[in-house]
Amino acid sequence: MTETVGRRERKKAQTRKALADAALRLFQERGYDKVGVREVAEAADVSVTTLFKHFPSKEALVFDEDEDIEAALVAAVRDRAPGQSVLHSLRDHLVATRATRQMDDPAVIAHLTLVRETPELQEYWDRMWRRHEFALAAAVAEASGAPEGDLRSAALARFALDTTSLIRGQADPQGAMRALFALLEAGFGSDPS
Repeated sequence: MTETVGRRERKKAQTRKALADAALRLFQERGYDKVGVREVAEAADVSVTTLFKHFPSKEALVFDEDEDIEAALVAAVRDRAPGQSVLHSLRDHLVATRATRQMDDPAVIAHLTLVRETPELQEYWDRMWRRHEFALAAAVAEASGAPEGDLRSAALARFALDTTSLIRGQADPQGAMRALFALLEAGFGSDPS
């Protein structure tokens, strides 16, 4: 049974990756507005119904790691090492996942360019990051025993996530990320947990 579940999950992951890869390639070649979901499905050799089982919208095809990113952010707070502060855990997670992205990698540049030059994708990106922010704020509030909607937790989540855009173009993104978190720590005084 476990092998069947594992095989099924691998197949789903392969289909999802094939769809995301096909979409990105077609969008970059011809432009986001000139490619329909039917073309993406055909390029990945699946039905449109299957496409929508994996992605709720055309925009979501470009952000195939959306759910994984959010889950990892929340896990950075909930699953942090004993004695490690929320702030330090978030810093370490973001340094490892966002500040290490190769900003000179042609694939990363092409992806960011597509998003920045396509209003629908930019809007989706903004909504996606706000969803991540709310999920992260809830995890921070829970970790610190604060009530739901806690302003301090919301501020920490917003500032932590905004560091990813602030380090773009820096010669040493990891150092820049650490410096921003040092500023947050000094500004926040003590960690909310």
